[in-house]
Amino acid sequence: MRTITTIGIDLAKSAFSTCTVDASGRVLQRQDLRREAFSMWLAHVPAGTTVAMEACSSAHHWGRRCREHGLEPRLMAAQFVKPFRKSQSTKNDRNDAEAIATAARQGNMRFVPVKTIDQQARLSEHRIREGYKTDALSASNRLRGILAEFGVVVARSDAALRRVLAGLDALPIPASTRLALHGLQQHWAASRDLEATCSRRILAYAREDARCRRLQQIIGIGPLTADALVASIGNARDFKNGRQLAAWLGLAAAVGAEVRSVRSMTRATSSSEVAPSTTRRKPSSASTRKPLAMAAARSSRCVARRTTRSSRSASMRRISMIAMRPR
Repeated sequence: MRTITTIGIDLAKSAFSTCTVDASGRVLQRQDLRREAFSMWLAHVPAGTTVAMEACSSAHHWGRRCREHGLEPRLMAAQFVKPFRKSQSTKNDRNDAEAIATAARQGNMRFVPVKTIDQQARLSEHRIREGYKTDALSASNRLRGILAEFGVVVARSDAALRRVLAGLDALPIPASTRLALHGLQQHWAASRDLEATCSRRILAYAREDARCRRLQQIIGIGPLTADALVASIGNARDFKNGRQLAAWLGLAAAVGAEVRSVRSMTRATSSSEVAPSTTRRKPSSASTRKPLAMAAARSSRCVARRTTRSSRSASMRRISMIAMRPR
């Protein structure tokens, strides 16, 4: 009997597709399960089995459930799983489950750490706050737009909008529109109040967490950013160095392509100087200096970019060092 080593699971809200493979990568079993049946089936999987999933909605919840049953959850980004799908044109749950199981067996695959309940709770607070912030901004823009239709132009600040809305009954606006604006005003004020409530809770978290207090020692990082970093990163030792953390945040750009292009242009320019001319005409000094000046300018810009990015990388190294300190 072949031993189960890896299980790939294509997650969904109510229907789950599983693909079980052995140590050689041969598919042993495929199953389509409903949510309740999947939860019971997971409890009977042999302990120590690798359970691979895409890092999508509810993946961290199921990762914690796997750990409760003694399993080894492996979460991967969806873009890393896509190349292992046998048919790029035929996408279905079963093909996705097999691709997830195949991707999880790769030795150089990068996995996403499973977030704790505390991390997800704090990140949810940030998402809810951003939702209230977007609602408030949309409501204020609608208020300004409707008032502008009746010749009432309001400045961009919230204080100016409040002053105008305080005298809404005196404005030359139809009664029906005035009634609708009162309701929109209440929605705007409620969104602002809820956003402020979320901000106060996040600030309280940041004051209590020693890691957040250490991160706030860096210039430009306040309590909101510090709490979001701690909640998103979790254990900073998952990153090898500050540059890897910067790349995860999207701050480290690919400079290799720019360096290669500058070097190739410099080689092409130098080769054109020593290559024999087909027309036996000596190039003028101006035509010779122009490509060199362009290459030098590009090289200096590239060095400036690399210097800026290295300073960013140094900042991210400092962030990772502070975040990795014990509480």
